[in-house]
Amino acid sequence: MSLTLLVGNKNYSSWSMRPWVLMTQAGIAFTERMVRFDSFAPGSHFKQAVGLHNPVGKVPVLLDNTHLSPSGQPLAVWDTLAIAEYVAELVPALSPAGTPPLWPTDPAARARARSVCAEMHSGFGALRSHFPMNIEASLPHIGALVLRDQPAVRADLDRLLAMWTQLLDEHGGPLLFGHFTVADAYFAPVVMRLNTYAVPVPDTVARYMQNVCELPGVQAWVAGALAEHDFLDFEEPYRLGR
Repeated sequence: MSLTLLVGNKNYSSWSMRPWVLMTQAGIAFTERMVRFDSFAPGSHFKQAVGLHNPVGKVPVLLDNTHLSPSGQPLAVWDTLAIAEYVAELVPALSPAGTPPLWPTDPAARARARSVCAEMHSGFGALRSHFPMNIEASLPHIGALVLRDQPAVRADLDRLLAMWTQLLDEHGGPLLFGHFTVADAYFAPVVMRLNTYAVPVPDTVARYMQNVCELPGVQAWVAGALAEHDFLDFEEPYRLGR
């Protein structure tokens, strides 16, 4: 099987980080194609390049080059949940022997994992808006101001910490459902945000965040983000330069 994953800038693209980390951590081979953010206007290079495969012009997009349309175009899977489900079906066929399934095997745990991923997918709008992902940056002063002035962010954070704490207690860690699952890939960008803005968290959550940061897939993504040396003002509401 030949897979290509279209992603945006590693420093900024939280949505792209999820499937990239998921596939890398699961040992599924793929070719990365980075489409640099230049603008999200309809005529931008980014929108034109991604629009060839995804009609809504957003990353990530997974291309399965072994399934071609009558016109010769690869199967395109977009939206991170759809990609996660597609990739989960490829394990263990394309992963090293012994790789755990990407969803929990227990039906109740699997339902819970899908639920929290869907909640992250459609919720936490205040946290996303006020804490945009910026892996390279260190903005503790911004984090303190946001937590002081934005009650909606505090509410999102309270829900997030309660969710993580409950799952870690139920499954014993070191990750949300014990071993690495889609849920950990889904929340990896949130871990990056909390680190960038130095958000205070309980010890149990801090250990979980450290465990996520130590995943080889996450370390590889972060290394790529730090190597970009790119500055996009529309992705940087809190800085005038890098």
